[in-house]
Amino acid sequence: MGELQRLEKLYEGKAKRVYKTNIEKQFIVEYKDDATAFNGEKKGTISNKGLINNEMSAHLFKILADAGIENHFIELLNEREMLVKSVEIIPIEVMIRNVVAGSLAKRLGLDEGTELSKTVIEFAYKSDELGDPMINDYHIDALNLATKEQLDTIKSLSIKINEVLEKYFLEKDLRLIDYKLEFGLFENRVILADEISPDTCRLWDVNTNEKLDKDRFRRDLGNVEESYIEVLRRLKA
Repeated sequence: MGELQRLEKLYEGKAKRVYKTNIEKQFIVEYKDDATAFNGEKKGTISNKGLINNEMSAHLFKILADAGIENHFIELLNEREMLVKSVEIIPIEVMIRNVVAGSLAKRLGLDEGTELSKTVIEFAYKSDELGDPMINDYHIDALNLATKEQLDTIKSLSIKINEVLEKYFLEKDLRLIDYKLEFGLFENRVILADEISPDTCRLWDVNTNEKLDKDRFRRDLGNVEESYIEVLRRLKA
């Protein structure tokens, strides 16, 4: 098999680059410092964001793997790169909402921070060009984005992931408000992919409700890098 080699770039998104390798069914993901919000309308850079998101995602993928949730993470390669399984991403973004915030507050006319009596799962069509529009089970079926069995697996995995992460973050004095997940197919199995970081999660301090996530960038709240560092510090403590 030989030494791992990074080959041609397969994809570049808003936060990551994905590279082919010389090893079958393995890719390299490189995390960038670039930051975007509002479907790319706001752009900037968060110093060392790539390093923090790479390490935090690896840490949480290990936690989830220990809980029996298969994901694409294999190992950390360096500060900015991880080795992952070469999943075929299912073009659906899964939003898990435990507390009202962001777009849900606007759509339903509710105050941010309102507790939900049950966890809400929403879906979006993964398309930068269209601004990731919201879809439901019927759209997913009609557009053949996933089979019924695959969608059922995504839902059940999402609930299990939420149970594990919500409990884990709470132990670190963090409220898991809402977050985005992506799944992919690996050897015909649905597994968790993408990342789990302050870019993809809303995380509030348990005691003060201070926002410690990408909303600090979206809303020009300042101390963005410091908040990302604080989340990682708590998780590693």
